[in-house]
Parts: sequence; structure tokens; C-alpha cells
Amino acid sequence: MDVMFALLERFTSFLFNWESRLAVIYLCATVVLVYVLWIARGRSGSFTAYLLPKETYLHKSNLVDIKIFLFNSLLSVAGIFTMLTFTPAMTIFLLDALLTASGSQRPDAAAPVAWTTTLLATVIMILTMDFCVYWIHRIHHEVQSLWPYHAVHHSAEVMTPLTVNRKHPMYILFGILFRGFVIGTVQALMLFLLVGKVNVLTIGSVNAGYFLFNALGSNLRHSHIWLSYGRVLEHVFISPAQHHIHHSIERKHYNKNYGEVFAFWDWMFGTLYVPASYENINYGLSDEEGNRIEQPHPTLRAAMLHPFVESWEALWKGTSRDPNLTPDADQTALQ
Repeated sequence: MDVMFALLERFTSFLFNWESRLAVIYLCATVVLVYVLWIARGRSGSFTAYLLPKETYLHKSNLVDIKIFLFNSLLSVAGIFTMLTFTPAMTIFLLDALLTASGSQRPDAAAPVAWTTTLLATVIMILTMDFCVYWIHRIHHEVQSLWPYHAVHHSAEVMTPLTVNRKHPMYILFGILFRGFVIGTVQALMLFLLVGKVNVLTIGSVNAGYFLFNALGSNLRHSHIWLSYGRVLEHVFISPAQHHIHHSIERKHYNKNYGEVFAFWDWMFGTLYVPASYENINYGLSDEEGNRIEQPHPTLRAAMLHPFVESWEALWKGTSRDPNLTPDADQTALQ
């Protein structure tokens, strides 16, 4: 019974917590935005069919999305993810180390802080969080032993707002550890150098900027509806259309648009793709030549277990432990 109550609380937080992309306020904003797009694009068919096409929401891929979401919710209720959340501890540890090294005292948390300092702290935190998302995402694409865990997300053959939660638990855990280290370090440095008199345990919640991101179309990033911001803005912000391209199996779209909010990380590191106009996107997995790969995750069981096998094989590829090497090839690899 306690588990049921915990799950109910978990689902309630998804619907009513403003930090959740699936919160009712953002879903309603998405419906309004889609309605505007439907009118602007000529009211083709009924609005309900435009918003919720049966071929998308009844697709087997979407059913797997739902199962993965429920499975990860169970893990979350069990505390699997929260037990590795160490950002506050990392911040306190580094801040105390900096204060000790400099001979300073911990600042008074109750002292007032200038609004300009608070604004600067907010901007720094938003940039840091988005920078983390970019590199967590890119690392999983480019490190062969990590890619199988992220491939679960990319194996979606149709996309709905729930697809954002189509994540293997190992991908989530890696992200928690990566963000904990980077964000904890940045917070400690910011408190020591810039902010000073701010409670170290509350600065981590400086993410109000994500309200606008979620309200203005974040749920269309994983959807069947194309929304481009235009070539100029898409060098600053990642549009839903650009994220569709990231999920494309086309060779020209391979490893592009890793960013979540800001496009300038992709621009800076050479992974930005800005579409000139509408592009028809086929979702799923493909090889480096753009050839579609048969769905490796048709069930929840396959989605959760298959990545461990692929990750292990990638980790030992070309070594004496590579199960695909013949004895002769094994000796050649060792020479």
C-alpha cells in the first residue's frame, strides 16, 4: 500500500510540479500552441486528429514508452536515483575547502543579496545545467560502451511528450553523477567568488528560466508536430524541429543538435544543424550510413536488459575478451 501511495505521489508530481515538463500547466500550453499551429496551417482535418493521431499514440513504440516511464517511476519510488544525488554535499564540501584554504568564514545566509547578484547566479546556473545536458548527451553518443543505454531513447519510432522519459536507468544514473560533480563545483565557486551571502542549499533551485522553456513548446520536441524558430533564433535556442532532426535516421542528421535549451553549445562545438525548411523525419535507429536498424527494444524487458549486453561487448571490443573474435583474430588483436 505504501508503494501505491508513493507511486501516486510520483505521478501527481509529474502533473502538478512546475519543474516537470509533463505538468498540467505545460500540457495545456502545448495544446494552445498546437491549436494556433493547426489554424495557421489551414485546419487540415479535425484538431483532435492533428493533436493526437491514432497511428502515433497507439503505436507499439509508444506503448514501450509508457512501460519504461512506469518502470523508472518504480525505481524512483524505491530511491534508486535519489541515493546518488549528491550536488548539495559536493557544493558544501568544495565551499568549505575553499573557505578553509582562504582563511575565510562561511557567509551569513540571512544577509541580503543584491538583485544583480541573484540574476547573475540564475544565469550561471541555467547555463551550467544546459552545458551538462549537452555533454551528458554527447558523451553517450560518442562513447561506444555508453551509447547502448541512450539508444533506448533513440529507438523510439514515434514520438510523444512521454518519449522524453524513455530513458534507460543507467543513462539517468550517469546524468545524476555528472551533474552532481559539475553543478556542485560551479555552485561552490559561485558562492565563494560571487554570491557570498546565499544559502548554499537553496541556490540549486535557481532554474526559473526553465518555466519559459517548458511553457513555450518543450513538449513538441518529442512529438509529430514540426516547429522551427527560423535560422537566426536556431543558432541561439534549440527548436522542436532541431530535436526532431537529432532523432532522425538520415545520415546528414547523424550526431547533430545535442542541446536542450541553447543551440550555441552545438554551434560552439561543431554539432549544430539548422534546417533551411521543413524536413520529413523518420525516427528510430540507424547505422552510420543511415540504414535503418531493426527495433532492438520491442519490449520493456529488451529495453532494460539488451543495453547491458551491448555495452559489455563494446567495452571489450577488439580485446582478448571480445566474444566476436575467433582465436586467430584474437592473437592478431593482441599483437
